[in-house]
Amino acid sequence: MRTYLLLIIALLIAAPLASAQQITLLLWPNGAPESYHGDPEADITKTTDRLVGGKPLAHLTNVSNPTLTVYKASDTNNTGAAVLVFPGGGYRILAYDLEGTEVCTWLNSIGVTCVLVKYRVPFAEHYPQNPADLEDAQQAMRLTRSHAAEWNIDPKRIGVLGFSAGGHLVVVLSNHADYKRPEAPSSEVDARPNFVVAIYPGYLTDAPALNKLANGIDPTSNTPPTFLLQAEDDPVHEENALLYFQALKEVKVPAELHLYAQGGHGYGLRPTDLPVTHWPGLVETWFHTIHVLPGPVSHP
Repeated sequence: MRTYLLLIIALLIAAPLASAQQITLLLWPNGAPESYHGDPEADITKTTDRLVGGKPLAHLTNVSNPTLTVYKASDTNNTGAAVLVFPGGGYRILAYDLEGTEVCTWLNSIGVTCVLVKYRVPFAEHYPQNPADLEDAQQAMRLTRSHAAEWNIDPKRIGVLGFSAGGHLVVVLSNHADYKRPEAPSSEVDARPNFVVAIYPGYLTDAPALNKLANGIDPTSNTPPTFLLQAEDDPVHEENALLYFQALKEVKVPAELHLYAQGGHGYGLRPTDLPVTHWPGLVETWFHTIHVLPGPVSHP
């Protein structure tokens, strides 16, 4: 297992290397399935916003032209695996660095190509009331699979990783990859991810009761292997991870759950003194366990 020190070093020095290999594509070059117009895209971060790990974080909003940006693993350590990353932000903003570009730096450091998805926000409602978020996620996965040979990745080892609202979105995608509006054209490219990582996911439970899954979650035996992580003191509520884990167990989907006493919400992978922020090592080990990464399972 790579030490936490190596992760920090990678975050500091690998970003320029990753940026040199970036490829950005529009998700909908001919226009999205539904009209979406708003104010110009902007980062609305304010000096009064909370800091994470002593640093501010991006608050990207008014995204009407969604994109994906590919951060290729280097030729020397590319394992062929890829992960689509969906930042969180309550479907209002995208924490595009904290839960996006910084995650790509880590994934590249372990030989995984990162596909950072800038999906449309803000939305007053998400799937199932409004399926536009799911359609962006489907399109991102289909574009990635269709470029797998070009980007030197294995189309059978493409997963998704999401935070908070992005955690909700990757769960929805994993359960509704075949969703299609009646009027939308069909696609032969599979949108189902091969594995799922949901970090402090939101919207999975039927709030405020928190005793059953929300509408539109719907796991089945076809749901991919899933990794879940949350803290007990998360104001978004650890029941999101707990109830979904139990639902996956009932349909016999391989799942791994990690709950911590402290950590709150929205920490990304910036290191703190709390054990929960060591989750990248747990995910890397899980990748070996489910054979996304080659070689023997390593241990912390």
